[in-house]
Amino acid sequence: MPHAIRLYEIGGPEVLKLEDVVVGEPGPGQARVRHSYIAVNFIDIYHRAGYYPMQLPGGLGSDAVGVVEAVGSGVTDIRVGDRVGYLMGPQGAYSDVRVMPAEVLIPLPDGISDRTASTLIMKGMTAQYLFRQVYPLKGDETILYHAAAGGVGLIACQWARALGVTMIGTVSSDEKAEIAKANGCTHTIVTSRENIAERVRELTDGQGVPVVFDSVGKDTLQASLDSLQVRGTLVSNGTSSGPVHIDALTFALKGSIWFTRPAMVHYVKPRSHMLSMAKELFDLVLAGKISSEPKQTFALADAAEAHRMLESRKTTGATVLVP
Repeated sequence: MPHAIRLYEIGGPEVLKLEDVVVGEPGPGQARVRHSYIAVNFIDIYHRAGYYPMQLPGGLGSDAVGVVEAVGSGVTDIRVGDRVGYLMGPQGAYSDVRVMPAEVLIPLPDGISDRTASTLIMKGMTAQYLFRQVYPLKGDETILYHAAAGGVGLIACQWARALGVTMIGTVSSDEKAEIAKANGCTHTIVTSRENIAERVRELTDGQGVPVVFDSVGKDTLQASLDSLQVRGTLVSNGTSSGPVHIDALTFALKGSIWFTRPAMVHYVKPRSHMLSMAKELFDLVLAGKISSEPKQTFALADAAEAHRMLESRKTTGATVLVP
């Protein structure tokens, strides 16, 4: 019988429960997907902990890859046997098999394995919309990117290198600094012993950077603001250390700063645009400019432990579950 992780209350990793579930046939516009890999993302922790609202009881996870087992009526561009991934749709990716809206499924190209794709669908698409849409990088910029050795971070390092961007990346340890550099990060700042803003000013001859991509939030907000040029842009694309609270006047005092808190859902629609985003990402992978494999693998039943590891900041790169 199929299994899925369910939760009945908001809380710590212990609220994640493995249960038997019944999965029916796909209805009109739907497809049934059997998962091969399920990505664990920090947004899953936000949902589990109550930072982002979710319906209870319910499933968890929005990012997985697998094979299409069946399609409902009206589905024309997805077929049985297709390898697909997805990052949108209802929560519930932490499962063996599920029924999904066919319109959110992204066909996987030959040459990219399910294992590789499991690290790309959410994380690679996040790098795409940050670097190509939220703040379109041209290739001559110096940027500050927080959590450079994380799941999105390692792809961002490689994408920055492919674009010719000078990337300053923050990491929590010397080990993670070496990993980030090996993936294309130009300069690293080890936050346990270096002052972020001071080091950024040193590396930019006192000018600061035009853009900061900050997925950490509360703990790095001040350093992000202090690292920006006049009229620079702060992209707050995550809050792993806690939510950001800031007075609008601060933006003026720090140099007429632009601030944005982007969400993936506003950058992947319509479907044709989502597919073009994925093509740009997949083309870079097939060209050998981006390489990505899971760094941590857990059984589906051990989803709670995967969350504990991710929250502890002991992980590097991508974490996946295997049904």
